[in-house]
Amino acid sequence: MSTPVVNIWDARTPGARSTSSKAPASDATWRLESSRAQGTAWVYYSSPEQKHLRRPVILADGFSMGASSLDMLWDGLENGQYPFVSKLREQGFDVILLGFDERSASILDNAEVAIGCIRKAIAEREGSAKLTVGGFSMGGLVTRYALAKMETNNEEHETSTYLSYDTPHRGAWLPIAVQAFAHFVKDNWGDTPNYGEHLSRFSHMVNSPAARQLLRWHIATVGAEAGQDQERTDFLEALERVGTWPQRPRLLGVANGVGTGVGNGIPAGTPAMISHGEHLGGTHLDTQAEGNAVVAQLCKAGDRPIDITTRAIPDIDGAPGGLFPEAALLPGRPANFGTAAMLVELLEGQAPELVYNATTFVPTVSAVATGDIDNRDTLYSKVDRDSSELHDFACAGDNQGHTVMTEELGQWIVDQLR
Repeated sequence: MSTPVVNIWDARTPGARSTSSKAPASDATWRLESSRAQGTAWVYYSSPEQKHLRRPVILADGFSMGASSLDMLWDGLENGQYPFVSKLREQGFDVILLGFDERSASILDNAEVAIGCIRKAIAEREGSAKLTVGGFSMGGLVTRYALAKMETNNEEHETSTYLSYDTPHRGAWLPIAVQAFAHFVKDNWGDTPNYGEHLSRFSHMVNSPAARQLLRWHIATVGAEAGQDQERTDFLEALERVGTWPQRPRLLGVANGVGTGVGNGIPAGTPAMISHGEHLGGTHLDTQAEGNAVVAQLCKAGDRPIDITTRAIPDIDGAPGGLFPEAALLPGRPANFGTAAMLVELLEGQAPELVYNATTFVPTVSAVATGDIDNRDTLYSKVDRDSSELHDFACAGDNQGHTVMTEELGQWIVDQLR
């Protein structure tokens, strides 16, 4: 199974194995700093004799906690089904991989790093070839905002093509059941010696600025009502102030989900993870159902069970789209419900019953910016190409892992840029 480009859990996670490969040394490394965020860009020229950029392609990393890892990015881009960086370089493009010191920081803050990278690429460029700028998952939103802000400020970004790879333009989805369980574990066992920090990390990730901006529905505590977080509202307003999209480049995007409206087969309102252990026995997390629904029951030995309910959320777990990325370096490759199961196993010393590891993370209609993910009919309908805010896009042939680089999608991008 292919490794995603954007990894939620990496080699620094307890229990993870080392990355399978090391990235080759970059031809240049840029340290990028603003007053709000910092990052690093790794530059790979198209040919060994080069000393300057000729045809720059900037690709930004996506969401997780902590700093970007060049090795992990390279593994997802080069060692899967399609060697994307190599194919770009064969066509004469210089590839700039843009990483962030804190991937969970505000998208608006990391956009300042992206702006610095664009400026640096223009300064280092030989000739007048236009840039291609974009990113994977959240990286597509970071660069979308960066380009739009530069235009609003009348700053030339010299970019002819914007590119997003399974970017949640209309919002991402993490089951409310999983969010609630992450907070439940932190609240009850976050102070446990040796394990507490690890048990709390998922909750901290869910409540980070970038996660609040990306997720269409969010809860900050176990008992909160699911809805749009203020961070997301503020981000969307900031995006609107800069024109919503950059106006000068051609806008391209790809989705790791199908465009036919066919879902991934995961049913609504059914158990996805069930614990039978001593501490959490009776706890179950369910896939999302429409209407007023109980999506989880959280049980701690000796305490009264807590029901987690939602309303007005469609049955989105089974919708067409990129599946929550599996942690390739962790045993069992946990995804969203799989991460909840991993936390249960840490607490109980035994694995729970895991029915569904990964469900939809970025619905297709979000990745290709054709419709709101609040609407069930829109989620499960064939994509309407005429309604997309992108100039052109491609959808995958099946509902696959979020940001997995495939020959189908990678070659489409190379053909478009060529």
